Amino acid sequence: MGKDKVKIGIIGAGRIGKIHADNLMRNPHAEIVGISDLFAGPELEAWASIRGIPVVTTDSSQLIEMPDVDAVLICSSTDTHVPLIVQAARAGKHIFCEKPVSMNLSQTQAAVTAVQEAGVKLQIGFNRRFDHNFKRVRAHVQEGTIGDPHIIKITSRDPSPPPAEYLRVSGGIFMDMMIHDFDMARYLSGSEVEEVYAQGNVLIQPVFAEHGDVDTAIVTMSFENGAIGVIDNSRQAVYGYDQRVEVFGSLGSATAGNDHPNTAEISTAAGLMRDKPLHFFLERYNEAYVQETALFIEAILNDTPVTVDGHDAVQAERIALAARMSMEQGRPVKLREVPGVTMESTAP
Repeated sequence: MGKDKVKIGIIGAGRIGKIHADNLMRNPHAEIVGISDLFAGPELEAWASIRGIPVVTTDSSQLIEMPDVDAVLICSSTDTHVPLIVQAARAGKHIFCEKPVSMNLSQTQAAVTAVQEAGVKLQIGFNRRFDHNFKRVRAHVQEGTIGDPHIIKITSRDPSPPPAEYLRVSGGIFMDMMIHDFDMARYLSGSEVEEVYAQGNVLIQPVFAEHGDVDTAIVTMSFENGAIGVIDNSRQAVYGYDQRVEVFGSLGSATAGNDHPNTAEISTAAGLMRDKPLHFFLERYNEAYVQETALFIEAILNDTPVTVDGHDAVQAERIALAARMSMEQGRPVKLREVPGVTMESTAP
């Protein structure tokens, strides 16, 4: 780009938008020049003023069309992602978009096509790829430390269910929650998913059934490289946020357990005790959020590929749709039954 700072507009000032803003404020190569939110008012203006963000607006188009904006972070509701991506791409802006791009694969494909035609960068917010533990497991797989991957295990359990009003727009457990794990499965295995078989049930709260969803699910999968995998999700782990992975291979295994507030263990006659895992994703993946936007900025400044691109978004959504189809029809589903985007495949 011929400069050492990327000027950014943030679209959506909810929890995740503000997290990204605060992280970017500490990045010497980023400058936030504006933030938009449909409900922007005095409270957001005060928040932005403290951080030296000059433009606060209810109109996302204003940010996208600002000549000095190099890139936008799309942190608004999922139903707005595709039109915003298309608009930003046509305006020549680089794009960071939270997951999923959409809940409709053809719309996601249209967004990816618009990005390709515009020649801008699109990074997807699969932040778990940037977690220090999971990155180390991936590195051992890539380096051949554990040989050929044979089994991939991923556990992802939330400490408590989301509110009922969220379930109406979440897209269901596979698109909302397990989609992170589908991306992680591709990332850790180094291979595309070939087939999935999903089972799920309502074991925690009846409200999930009212929205055609489940709160407990397991998906088994087979990969193109011959490996097999299993993912388990629960919307309620009473002991905290449970995030673990294992890749077992021909020469050994690599595992990553939960992060804890400390490593102290107390041993008494009553038993062994330690603190529960970090409570939720904001604590568990705090550094991952910092790293994903930092690498997005680096990709723009150095004109290098982003770490998680449109192909990754499409593949994760395809797996989520296949899992939903599998659970509804009670059978394994091949990924080829869910047509993918027409684009050159990249290594996961």
